[in-house]
Amino acid sequence: MYIVNELAPNGTLRAAINFGNGALAHKDPQTGEAGGVSVELARELAWRLKVPLDIVPYDAAGKVTADVKNNRWDIAFFAIDPERGEDVAYTAPYVIIEGGYAVPAASPIKSIEEVDRAGVRIAVSNRSAYDLYLSRALKQAELVRAPSPQASFEMFAKDGLPVLAGVKAALVEWAKKNPGYRVLDGRFMIIEQAMALPKDRERSIEYLRKFVEEQKANGFVAASLARSGQKDAVVAPPAK
Repeated sequence: MYIVNELAPNGTLRAAINFGNGALAHKDPQTGEAGGVSVELARELAWRLKVPLDIVPYDAAGKVTADVKNNRWDIAFFAIDPERGEDVAYTAPYVIIEGGYAVPAASPIKSIEEVDRAGVRIAVSNRSAYDLYLSRALKQAELVRAPSPQASFEMFAKDGLPVLAGVKAALVEWAKKNPGYRVLDGRFMIIEQAMALPKDRERSIEYLRKFVEEQKANGFVAASLARSGQKDAVVAPPAK
C-alpha cells in the first residue's frame, strides 16, 4: 500500500510534535508520557497504518518547519501559514486557537489596536505562526525573537519588554501565575492548526485530509481536547 510506504517509508511513523504549544501537546510531569490532541492524532494514524509511532519532540513550531527538508519527520502538526506552505502540504485545520498579547499590569496599552505603535517591542517565538503573521501585519511595532515560546516568556519578563505575543490560552495561564501581567482582550489572529507532510510526499495528503475530517466529525478531536482540559481550543469546522 503506497500510503504506508510514503507516510512511513522506514517502517515507523515519525511524528514531529511541538511541545512548546501546550494547547496541543504536553508531557505528564510525573511520568513523562506524551499527551494532547496532536499526540493522540499521531497515535491513531499509526494504529491505522499498522506501524509503530516515533514521536520526534520539538519546543517550537519554527524548529519543526526548519527540519522539513532534513528528513527528521514524516508528518507534523503546526499552524497553516502561506510561507510554510512553500515546502509542505496541509490538511484542513483540526483545531483553532487564538493569538493574543500580554503586557505588564501597569502598561498604558489597553487594547490589541494600541500595540502596533512606534517604539513598541514585542517578544515572540521565532518562526511561530504568530511571528510569521505579525511580520507581515505590523506597520510600526518591532518583533524581538526568542528561540521558543518558553524563551519568549522569559525574555519578556527579564528584559522588561512592553508586549508578549503568543497563543492566548498559554498567555492566560502564565498571567495567572505571574500577577504583574495581564492579557489584552480579544485576539490579533486565528491560528489554524493542521497536519502537514513534506511536499515530496504529496500523494498521501488526500489520505491525511480525509483522516482529519473523520476525526473532527466522529468526536475524536473534541474528546481529546476535553481530556487535556483545553477549553480555549476549539474543533475546526468541516473543510469546504
